[in-house]
Amino acid sequence: MGIGGISIWQLLIILLIVALIFGTKKLRGIGGDLGGAVKGFKKAINEDADEKSEESESDSEQTETSNSEEK
Repeated sequence: MGIGGISIWQLLIILLIVALIFGTKKLRGIGGDLGGAVKGFKKAINEDADEKSEESESDSEQTETSNSEEK
């Protein structure tokens, strides 16, 4: 038994029908667009995480500077 009660053969038949309806060129284009979107999403997430880490580093540096000035 496969995913959600669908066997491998049923999945292959569904994929064959989809390929016949849309054509392989269109499916390849959709796959490329989807891959580009995922790469862009990952890049944006990484950039956001980098910005947050830089902000936290600058905040900790400012805290250390103010603590040393108070002493």
